[in-house]
Amino acid sequence: MNKQQLRRHIRTCRKQLTQFQQDDAATQLAERLLQQVKQYHAKRVALFLSMDGEINTGPAIDALWQMDIAVYLPVIHPFNHKTLLFIRYQPDTPLNRSHLGMLEPQLNCQQVCPLDQLDILFTPLVAFDAKGNRLGMGGGFYDRTLAGHYQHQRSQPQVFGLAHDCQQVDSIPVEPWDIPLAQIITPSIHIQSPARHIQ
Repeated sequence: MNKQQLRRHIRTCRKQLTQFQQDDAATQLAERLLQQVKQYHAKRVALFLSMDGEINTGPAIDALWQMDIAVYLPVIHPFNHKTLLFIRYQPDTPLNRSHLGMLEPQLNCQQVCPLDQLDILFTPLVAFDAKGNRLGMGGGFYDRTLAGHYQHQRSQPQVFGLAHDCQQVDSIPVEPWDIPLAQIITPSIHIQSPARHIQ
């Protein structure tokens, strides 16, 4: 199965989850996510607003707000349309829908957090395997945004993938330049890739 076929298959699988399954998964994921936030003493956390059947990050975001932890969402960079900026997200933050269909905060330069000042970055994904390989939507936004982070082996942010259990596959087709995620969390498992894990 090539990457496009795999994307179609997994997107179909997660869209077939019932509302109860989605809600239950979101609650379990929030608990696991908060464990990592506490472990890393994180104060600035980047997440995403779910779409297209992605695991719901709403309960996790609400819990982070209650803990007075700053939450940031990705916004497509206005001048470099292939990378992301991270904008502070609060309960009263106005949201726009991007041309890709994502809900994102209005661009406000005063609310931007530089990548290396985030403590944890939670990324969406379409599929993953036990080695931490990630298959995204194909736009490469996170790959390009994180390229310098990996190249210079920066310790911040810690990068996690978030997914439903059903998004795990035996293996992801990888290119020589692909870098596995250090960690991936689902409602029931926590994968760590020793080669990429940075304490």
